[in-house]
Amino acid sequence: QVHLVESGGGLVQAGGSLRLSCAASGGIFSANAMGWYRQAPGKERELVARISRVGSTYYADSVKGRFTISRDNAKNTLYLQMNSLKREDTAMYYCTTIGGPDFGSWGQGTQVTVSS
Repeated sequence: QVHLVESGGGLVQAGGSLRLSCAASGGIFSANAMGWYRQAPGKERELVARISRVGSTYYADSVKGRFTISRDNAKNTLYLQMNSLKREDTAMYYCTTIGGPDFGSWGQGTQVTVSS
């Protein structure tokens, strides 16, 4: 089973940028479709973006045009570039395997807080 560790969260002003990383160890990273989810206090966890094994991407409407998901299979790392951040992007962000041999693995999350 793949082990996932997120990093890169923090406090940023509205309009700013952050890049989240998700380092994978064990498992077969390149064989898995990957995704980023987020959960704000009092809300359900929601899909932010996903990327297939070959790089096809999908974004939630709320982040389309502002966030970019990417992966580096040589480094076993998933990324989420977040630009033009809004207060409503404040949440705990999680990476996860959404398809493939290591399906269902989750990281511990990284907190993103956007201030006005």
